[in-house]
Amino acid sequence: MPGVVIVGAQWGDEGKGKVTDLLAEDATMIVRFQGGNNAGHTIVRDGREYKFHLIPSGILHQDKTCVIGNGVVVDPRVLLGEIDDLKRAGVGVANLRISANAHLIMPYHVLLDTAGETKLGKNSIGTTRRGIGPAYADKALRLGIRVQDLLDEKILRTKIRAALEPKQQALRELGVQRRKLRREGNDEARAAAALGPDPRLDVHSMVEEHVNFGHRLEPHIADTARLCWDELDAGHRVIFEGAQATLLDLDHGTYPFVTSSNPIAGAATVGAGVGPTDISEVWGIAKAYTTRVGAGPFPTELEDEIGERMVEAGHEFGTTTGRRRRVGWLDLVGLRYAVRLNRMDALAITKLDVLRGLGPLRVAVRYRSREGAELDSFPYHQSILHSATAEYEELPGFDEDVGDARTEAELPAAARDYLAYIAEFVGVPVRLVGVGPDREQTIRIGD
Repeated sequence: MPGVVIVGAQWGDEGKGKVTDLLAEDATMIVRFQGGNNAGHTIVRDGREYKFHLIPSGILHQDKTCVIGNGVVVDPRVLLGEIDDLKRAGVGVANLRISANAHLIMPYHVLLDTAGETKLGKNSIGTTRRGIGPAYADKALRLGIRVQDLLDEKILRTKIRAALEPKQQALRELGVQRRKLRREGNDEARAAAALGPDPRLDVHSMVEEHVNFGHRLEPHIADTARLCWDELDAGHRVIFEGAQATLLDLDHGTYPFVTSSNPIAGAATVGAGVGPTDISEVWGIAKAYTTRVGAGPFPTELEDEIGERMVEAGHEFGTTTGRRRRVGWLDLVGLRYAVRLNRMDALAITKLDVLRGLGPLRVAVRYRSREGAELDSFPYHQSILHSATAEYEELPGFDEDVGDARTEAELPAAARDYLAYIAEFVGVPVRLVGVGPDREQTIRIGD
């Protein structure tokens, strides 16, 4: 009954952090269940902006337990940096817990990820080069280093050596490429930008550094699955927070232009260690338009003046990488697919304010294949999706500033009709509407 899953319903960057922060008011625990620091959640509270990459978005609620679940891959250097930033901002982290079973992103993962994307060149899938994919690969290969290994130097050393052994050839090749760049007149900074950090990885130094990380993180390391069970069994509300989004899911997204984990609601049980019947509600988060970062199909993409206005009004640059996001009209075909795949109970529509002055508004209601076939559902075959074009319905736009609206009735009629059309098309109610970046710029519907 008390478990609530929050997932992205598009290609990420929908505003899950803000919604998690709001729904956390009625919860006792917030659990991040997958992904790594390739995701970024931004929360604006009292005019101050907080950016999180690993720490759950509920951390600003000091009376809530915030959990990094076993399904997350953790770069300890990044995590400790976030902890230090929060402390400097006057936010305590005594309420943070990290699963002992979560896997670590090691320096060689970042190196291999960066080099892999560089080697692909124009065929790159657009990863954030944070080492996420190689870390999940090592997990599947049973070569992963886990958080608990930071607390045992002997085990840590043995596991690092075992993980490095099959990577030696690739690391040697990277060393050759780096030396070639230097011979061609590139300085160390340019070489690092092209190929990542120096591939000469010293096991002793790596072990020593990560043992020190373990000392700092030890107070937070716990059996987090059991912590979740205790809260759920007591009837308390637990929020399971996903990173990235449905259309980036490794199995069900726009493969291969996807993330390396499963951001859908079903993965919350695996990534947190709870049972399916512990989940009572699923919330999907979607922008009032569509964005994605990196390569891959995007049927509603806009590369015109309207698209530029969306980018400017929505400040569409990635929290993690700063990359400009691709933008387009709202894709209701993809959104309906996400609703069914996750069995969503409610939607939160964010950034409605960005559509001000862009009318008439367009929403994609079907695709058209290259051969001319009409597609009412999301294509399972990647070749069809990559060449599909969107077909639209037009809806009236609005010119009024909606940033001060706090009830549905205060929205312009055209904005209300736009939300109603979305809800009817995808088959679930819109329960939250974001009309600005601050957490207070939110309309709750149906409370």
